[in-house]
Amino acid sequence: MRLPRPSEPFDRVYSAPEPPAPARRPRRLILLVAIASVAAAAVVVLLVLPLGGKDRPGRTPSAAVSPSATATPSEPSSEPSPQPSSAPSAPPGQEPITALPQPCGMVSAGTVGAAVPGARRRQSANTTLTTCTYSSASQAFRWLRVETHLYAPGNSADPVKDATSSYRTQWNQAHDAPLTRTITLEREPGLGDEAYRWFKADKGQPTVVGQVTARVRNAVVTVSYSEKAPAKGGLDGAERSCLSKAAQVAREALGALR
Repeated sequence: MRLPRPSEPFDRVYSAPEPPAPARRPRRLILLVAIASVAAAAVVVLLVLPLGGKDRPGRTPSAAVSPSATATPSEPSSEPSPQPSSAPSAPPGQEPITALPQPCGMVSAGTVGAAVPGARRRQSANTTLTTCTYSSASQAFRWLRVETHLYAPGNSADPVKDATSSYRTQWNQAHDAPLTRTITLEREPGLGDEAYRWFKADKGQPTVVGQVTARVRNAVVTVSYSEKAPAKGGLDGAERSCLSKAAQVAREALGALR
């Protein structure tokens, strides 16, 4: 069955959709936001006023100080600034000897002529050892020899110590020389840094030898003077003569070292 159609037309009235109603905020939320805003404003005021606001009674204003003003200026120290360490230098006149003079140029011609008249000389040399020998053509068994050892600074960490060790070795060996008859062996004061004199006779040879060995800083000088052995009973005079001449030559040789 169909439904009966209405006998009168039905008029529809069109109406636009209504906008949604605005959301209503809770009153408590609004109140909390307001309180938080007031509190934040109060904190900002408290922080700003001490810096830029008016000074409060009973409080000393603090002036703004730049970082450079707060730094304490460094006062000049009375102590000298540390210097790089270096090896201590030797006192004046005690510097190590660096080179040797000419072998036969260490003793004057007059001194050589007094010891060995009409001497002929023979020499040899290198950077650390020089030898000059003077021999007489007219008088047999008379000769003079000057020997110099240099302990160079460039070859040794302590050249003076090395020269001292060499000198003491020679001194000890003189006490036990198998081919020599020692007559006297003793220290020689006032010559170089240290020195000794040795009067001896070569076994199997008709000669006597006066020897003076001296050290000055890093050099060791040995002077040997030989002449014919005297007759029996004349050793005292020969000893004085030989050692005196050897000491004079040694003194000049030491003076030539610089």
